[in-house]
Amino acid sequence: MNDNIIKKINDLGGNTDAVSLGKSFVENWRSITFTHYFYDKDWDVYGIDQFYNENNDLYANEREKFYENLIEHYFSDHELPYGQYFIKDWLFTPFKENSADWEEFEDLIEEDFVQEVVKIPKPEFICIFYSYGYPDHFFVCTTDPDQLNPSVYSTDHEVYFDELENKGCLEEFLNRFMTKEEFLQVVKEYLEEKVG
Repeated sequence: MNDNIIKKINDLGGNTDAVSLGKSFVENWRSITFTHYFYDKDWDVYGIDQFYNENNDLYANEREKFYENLIEHYFSDHELPYGQYFIKDWLFTPFKENSADWEEFEDLIEEDFVQEVVKIPKPEFICIFYSYGYPDHFFVCTTDPDQLNPSVYSTDHEVYFDELENKGCLEEFLNRFMTKEEFLQVVKEYLEEKVG
């Protein structure tokens, strides 16, 4: 991974201490630890009204504590559908003979189409993010020629690999996510406009 990606992951709250230039992208991605989910910059303040309604006394009397609790809640380990991106690291090998994915998807995923999009024969993937939105799966090809800044591809469970879109390099892709400070600023602006 390049230095910009490592810095961005650290800014987003990831721990990259085990990342090494001598490792593949998959090894590096799996060595990163994340303590919370990511929210993208197009996030639509999901759940903020409910959180405010349940904590409006705290908002009125101890605003700093309100925001501390809000950050703790949104960046904790939960599955509530708030529009977050879940960090993943599982392999998907639909073209590797005798793999579980190959057996399950052999006649369901068109290899020629996928190879045309990723420009790599018999591609294998690592899922790096899952979300509740559309598309909901984001992958990197494990043999991407640029292991320092590979391309990210998106698909959705409804059209799994029948639609596959190049979302740009990982460095660009990670720029879609907010730091906790950016997240907090979005929420503050929203609540100040809504309730003062």
